Amino acid sequence: MNLALRDIRHNRARFALTTLGIGLLLMIVMGMGGIYRGLIAEATLLVDRIGADLWLVQASTRGPFAEISRVAGNLEDRARAVPGVASARRFVSHTVQREHRGRPLRIVVQGLSWPEDRGDWLPLIAGRPLRQAHYEMVADRSLGLALGEQVRLGKDVYRVVGLTQGMVGSGGDGLGFFSVADAQAIQFDEPPEATRLERAARFDRVVANDLGRVQPLLADRSAGTSANIPAFGQPLVSAVMVTVKPGANPAAVADTFRRWPDVTVYSTAAQKDLLLSGMVDKARRQLGLFRVLLVIISTIIMALIIYTLTLDKLHDLAMLKLMGARNRVLAGLILQQSLLIGALGYALAWWLGQYAFPRFPRLVVIQTPDLIALAGIVLGISVLASLLGIWKAMRVEPNKVLAT
Repeated sequence: MNLALRDIRHNRARFALTTLGIGLLLMIVMGMGGIYRGLIAEATLLVDRIGADLWLVQASTRGPFAEISRVAGNLEDRARAVPGVASARRFVSHTVQREHRGRPLRIVVQGLSWPEDRGDWLPLIAGRPLRQAHYEMVADRSLGLALGEQVRLGKDVYRVVGLTQGMVGSGGDGLGFFSVADAQAIQFDEPPEATRLERAARFDRVVANDLGRVQPLLADRSAGTSANIPAFGQPLVSAVMVTVKPGANPAAVADTFRRWPDVTVYSTAAQKDLLLSGMVDKARRQLGLFRVLLVIISTIIMALIIYTLTLDKLHDLAMLKLMGARNRVLAGLILQQSLLIGALGYALAWWLGQYAFPRFPRLVVIQTPDLIALAGIVLGISVLASLLGIWKAMRVEPNKVLAT
């Protein structure tokens, strides 16, 4: 007869509530680990999916994933002329928040280098990639937009032609894919009054100059659109992504770019390292600290529960000692109960997590190595928690039964 199971049947309600509480606590520990993994996956998702070999960013900066980076759009053409380069694409990414259908809509605007990049690499679940250079967008399903829905961003209206799933930025906001021209139009959109004031200021600056007085036509041109002024270049982009030809040496191509004084070149692996050590580093460390604290708290709670269960059956333990039961039998009773609570709590945590984690607002990634590691932690917690109860059981005197 197993004494541990017999004692559990005698106190079913208390054991069930104890297991439920431990299971919920372990589910939080499991979820913290999954959020940690999900944070890394979301942060590196775009870098991995784009598939570039090299990133050209503004000189002396760490790229668009760590800080503001601005390079000229024609850097794309310069990069294509380098031996060993298969393709070069402009990279534009920024976040906007607008009101749509009476609720806030926060989008990570991602520019596709039209017409070379139409979004054929996107994991579409409905619709199609971009087919025209303007007024179309591919949205992630987390944005809550329907296929064919129209969204006003800036002065233009964009129609959703495709839907993706799981394409989010490092902050958890859904990605919206536009052509680079449309992404820049959204980024640099200004109200009409601001545009009028800027043109008037340009006119005043030209008129105040000697050249403006000698050539009045220059003043008239300065009051027009920026695109008609030769001194004004195209809008800047965040970076240029370079793909190396098969068989070419990426290190040799990167050495060529390093000789250019206006850019800094990074590999994809370097961009991921900068992203993880910069933007999401503090969040990663904080989640890791919370996970450690939860493990410690779980150990303390289980130890107190096992100790309380031991106190409740001190009379029974003393009776067993009086009947000749050895100490190892009593220790086995407490250890088996502790292990059973830990095992059932772990199973309950995993089962509840299958329903709860997909409904979290951020991605939760539960990997098999993490589950195995947590199982080992739960085993250690169960053994440590039982020590306090075993210590109390060993100190029970058999004559207490005679005293009562």
